[in-house]
Order: sequence, then structure tokens, then C-alpha cells
Amino acid sequence: MVKRFKIWTYREGERPLVHRAPMTNIYSIEGQFLDEMESGKSPFRAQTPDEAHMFYIPVSVASIIHFIYQPVLTKKDYDRGRLHRIVDDYVGIVAGKYPYWNRSQGADHFVVSCHDWAPDVSKDNPKFYSKLIRVLCNANTSEGFRPARDASLPEVFLDYGRLGPVEPGGSDPSNRTTLAFFSGGIHGHIRRLLFERWHGKDRDVQVIERLPDRSIYMSRMARAKFCLCPSGHEVASPRIVEAISVGCVPVLISRNYSLPFGEVLDWSEFTVTVTVERIGEIKAILGGVSEERYLELFRRVKGVRRHFAVNRPARPYDLLHMVLHSLWLRRLNVRL
Repeated sequence: MVKRFKIWTYREGERPLVHRAPMTNIYSIEGQFLDEMESGKSPFRAQTPDEAHMFYIPVSVASIIHFIYQPVLTKKDYDRGRLHRIVDDYVGIVAGKYPYWNRSQGADHFVVSCHDWAPDVSKDNPKFYSKLIRVLCNANTSEGFRPARDASLPEVFLDYGRLGPVEPGGSDPSNRTTLAFFSGGIHGHIRRLLFERWHGKDRDVQVIERLPDRSIYMSRMARAKFCLCPSGHEVASPRIVEAISVGCVPVLISRNYSLPFGEVLDWSEFTVTVTVERIGEIKAILGGVSEERYLELFRRVKGVRRHFAVNRPARPYDLLHMVLHSLWLRRLNVRL
């Protein structure tokens, strides 16, 4: 892949709705990927569209929502019509100007987005976009995510001026005095169930609302053996990457979530899954993990950490390379 794979990013359009996306905060990976591909430093950047294996549509759903939909004052302001028209118009322009979309019906084209609304870009015209590859954080199979065609994108929270969570220490298992930890907002059915059962009720399973200081939040994660990663309004959560970054074994609590990089990573080797129905049994489940099994999970979490690190420029086996590898695998299934 590294020696051969080339991507052409369409150059049509002007900022801020295209060629610009958030570089920080919860949608940061959308902007980091876009900037990586347009920086001119990526070896995967095609010099001409004719040498490209895939074509990147640089529309940012997060930017569209920010610049077109704000402020949201009524229910009508949530209507996806404006989003559909912007994406449709852009694809229509490049499809009319170049032969590449039409020759594959979009099968070698992709979009990248971490916004909750991103799955909706293709809903207005599902037949036209049926072969488009969507690289999404909101990889919910019950809402139309197709694991065989679409690619799951890790959600990463990046603070301004740095590329990833800084490990605050406490990575040695002997320093992890908390069995399980969660801090965050109470939104979504799964989190409400978690808070109803565990909020302020157990010293070993610490479930609290969002901490105001991010450094304290990360240090609390670093002192826990297991970090609870429940879905909120949407299936993805930045806690998975945050937990991995500080050596805390992620505990996945979700429904219909297609996990990132599942083609090459066996998530059962470095995470624990708790079904929504067993939220009340979290302490028993995690307490029942043997010391030998925990140390193995801990070792494997450290082993996969590089796959969830954001580097600029991207490095082999890091998060951006893993996303590109997911695209490469899907491109191998396309015959022109």
C-alpha cells in the first residue's frame, strides 16, 4: 500500500464548506485527515487524477453545520435539506467535469466525517450514492453504516496545539487503584442507564459527570484499570482512544457499533465488552477478570496504542495510516 496507493483530492470549491474542517475538539480527525491529504507532504497524494486509485471528496459536514446551520432556533433548522443540496451540488460538479465518478458510479470515491449528521449525506439519493465509501465516526449499522463498504473512523478529541492525549503517568498496573472509571455527559439511553445504576454508588466503579479540568480527567483515567466507554447520542466515543493512550483497558458499552480497523485488529484482545443489558453487572464482570487476563489486556492495549496516535505528517501504522489502509482494502474490491 505505502509504495502504490495514490489519492486525488478534488480541488474544486472554496472554503469554508470544502477544503476546511475542524482540526481540534471532538471532530478533529475530520480536519486532520483533510489537512494531511492537502498539505502536499503525504506520499499518498496523487500528482494527477489519472494516477489515482481513489478520489477524496473534501466536503466537511462539520463545517457545513457550523457555517450554514447556526444558530439552530427551531426544529425546522435541523432539516437536512441544505446539507443534501451542498453535497449533491459538489458531487454533481466533479462528476460532470471528470470521468472518474461515472466510470465507477462513485465506488472509488470517499468522504470523511466525524459529525453526527455525516451518515445523512447519502440519504436523499441512496441509489446515486450506493457505492460511495463513507469514512465515519458514527459507524452505526442500525442507521445504514455498511461495514463491507464504509470505514469506521476513530473519534479523537484533540486540544488546541497538540496532536494527542498526553499520558499523565500511572501506566504501571500496580498504580491503578480504581477498578473502573467514567466521566462525561448524561446523554443517550446507554449513559442514562449507566448513571442510574452507578453514579456515586460504588468506590470501585466510579461514574461521575464531566470534569471541568481535562488534565484531571486524563489523570483519573490513568489510575484506573478499566475505562468505561459507553455510547452517547451516537455510537462512537473519544474515550476509547483516550483510554488506550493512557493504558486503561477500554470497556465497550454500545449497540450496533462497527469498530474501527476491524479488518486487522481483534478488539477482543485488548478490550472488554459489556452488553447494555448487563450494565448493572459491571463490577462483577470486571472484578471477575483474572490478574493474568488483565495484565494480558494491559499489554495488548499498549501494543495497539500506536494505531490510535495522530501524527503530522502521518507515520506508518498510526491512526491516519490505518484509515488509509481501510480505504486501500475497500479499493481492492472495486473493479473498473
